[in-house]
Amino acid sequence: MTFSQTIAAEKPSLAGMTRAEIGDALRALGLPEREIRMRISQIWHWVYFRGARDFGEMLNVSKTLRQTLDAAFELRLPQIVEEQISVDGTRKWLLRMQPVDALDKGAEVECVYIPESDRGTLCVSSQVGCTLNCSFCHTGTQKLVRNLTTAEIVGQLLVARQRLGDFPDRERPTDGLVPMGEGVRAVSNIVFMGMGEPLYNIDNVMAAIDVMADGDGLSLSKRRITVSTSGVVPQIERLGADCGPALAISLHAVRDDLRNVLVPINKKYPIKELLQACRDYPGVSNARRITFEYVMLKGVNDSPAEARELVRLLKGVPAKINLIPFNPWPGAPYECSDWETIERFSDIVFNAGYASPVRTPRGRDILAACGQLKSETEKLRARARLAAQEAAE
Repeated sequence: MTFSQTIAAEKPSLAGMTRAEIGDALRALGLPEREIRMRISQIWHWVYFRGARDFGEMLNVSKTLRQTLDAAFELRLPQIVEEQISVDGTRKWLLRMQPVDALDKGAEVECVYIPESDRGTLCVSSQVGCTLNCSFCHTGTQKLVRNLTTAEIVGQLLVARQRLGDFPDRERPTDGLVPMGEGVRAVSNIVFMGMGEPLYNIDNVMAAIDVMADGDGLSLSKRRITVSTSGVVPQIERLGADCGPALAISLHAVRDDLRNVLVPINKKYPIKELLQACRDYPGVSNARRITFEYVMLKGVNDSPAEARELVRLLKGVPAKINLIPFNPWPGAPYECSDWETIERFSDIVFNAGYASPVRTPRGRDILAACGQLKSETEKLRARARLAAQEAAE
């Protein structure tokens, strides 16, 4: 059997699918339309609430239908290729996705879990690689391969919950986990701050958020799901109007000339346009503030004058500012600001009335901190894949 035949022979996985996709899959099996809605609800409960990994677990589904489902589908999740556990309990997983065609060797992304006593935050990826080339970000040195599908994005959460025993009647591992408060779910928050620019994959990201927030399954509040963008201005309003998660802006500079270097998308959507999109973000209020991320780079963007300009720029925007000590990576062209400098910057912002927490670096020892994610496996570039596909046609 050739590789392409192997790909074609793989059974589709229902794990990660939307309700509509599960419905289409059941129709393809010839199930009567009058049964579809009930069967979707049953499968949804078992996959997303109970964490079932085998159709045999679905005890309120008839044995005949379970056998039919097992013959046609799987409950396959992304494969954990490597797990690293930091001294602070942060976990980083290198996940391999199922090949989507004969040209795909199995895309790999990184996903990070950050445990705290009152929450567990999962940092998920939306693309394989990235196209933005932010100069301070390790992920940006890995070229874009492709967008992740809805199922591949949801699959990262399913993998984390399986690995952490975060489904009913499943034990949590004890190695390296920060003790959780009573009743706190291992994964309570999602941040789209992993590999890729979420708003360049907005359709799949929004569909994944809808699955994650469905009250009959994974049941995460959209207020606990944050999408971070480097500033894809035309999609910001759509994200708020059609989906409504919390919004974070990867800002990092207060002048266009500097942001053009740090975050090159600024050449297309400068700071003034970006901040106007933030002011217009549907649902933004003092109760639902926008987070502005600001990485502290020594001698680059960390002066008191820049702190005061940041305050001026954000006037009228319900906002909080996350100051991020720069996380070094091999070959990085920047250094982290001195702690005194960071504190002085934070004080100026705080005294102006904005929350300005300094984000505690987590997982630095396993390159799992902000801006450090990069899967090292060789992959086909998106352009090469397209050329190969065109040649095969």
